[in-house]
Amino acid sequence: MELEQNQINTFSFFSAPEFSEKIQDSPAIMLKQAEEGDAEAQTNLGWMYQNGLGVEQSDQQAVHWYQKAAKQGNAIAQTNLGLMYLYGRGVKLSYKEGVYWCQKAADQGDARAQANIGWMYSEGNSVEQSDEQAVYWYQKAADQGDAFAQNSLGFMYYFMYYHGEGVEQDLKQAAYWFQKAADQGDVVAQFNLAWIYYNGRGVEQSDEQAVRWYQKAADLGHAEAQFYLGQMYMNGRGVKQDYRQTFHWYQKAAEQGHANAQYNLG
Repeated sequence: MELEQNQINTFSFFSAPEFSEKIQDSPAIMLKQAEEGDAEAQTNLGWMYQNGLGVEQSDQQAVHWYQKAAKQGNAIAQTNLGLMYLYGRGVKLSYKEGVYWCQKAADQGDARAQANIGWMYSEGNSVEQSDEQAVYWYQKAADQGDAFAQNSLGFMYYFMYYHGEGVEQDLKQAAYWFQKAADQGDVVAQFNLAWIYYNGRGVEQSDEQAVRWYQKAADLGHAEAQFYLGQMYMNGRGVKQDYRQTFHWYQKAAEQGHANAQYNLG
């Protein structure tokens, strides 16, 4: 078993504006404010079109309103516009434009944009790969409480020993950032925290803590956590031995295609 980097999906990178859910029941009001040049309303309208909230879903309309708000300096709009370019949603794919707008938002201190830039540098996606730059931007976002960045930073502290770049390996720092992200409900961080407790890496070994965090991740549908929680029940580590619970969690993992769980179930 190994630690996991963040499970990536396009939605997780977008930055959700803070506005009342009730506003989606009055798109006409939002449209009027947006047409009058209100950057926040334009950003909100872009989000509504992107996700089909109170309006018919349209990536093209989302891009239209994000562009208007982004040009006025709205960091959330800049982040989301950049990602629309990077994914080619509602606009012709353009890495240059995508990085440009994400960088504009990151330079303004937007944590989601900083996390996105960190991921780009870590993976060499749309920019030249650089562990140092990845750590730099992850750190900025993590310090602002971005759970994705916190888990990613923990991952880099754990593994950079092998790469020799970015940061020196520091298992205690890895544990610190995994804990920060796990406390916010980040399922990958919860799995990673369970793993380091199980193995005593950067923390005092504790089967009980391993079970606690495997349970949290398993309850959120993490297949690997479900499998290892089943293992803990089978071996009576950190929890009373219970073969019914073992079968339950193997079954949950197997239903998601986990090969080892399927093998163990026969």
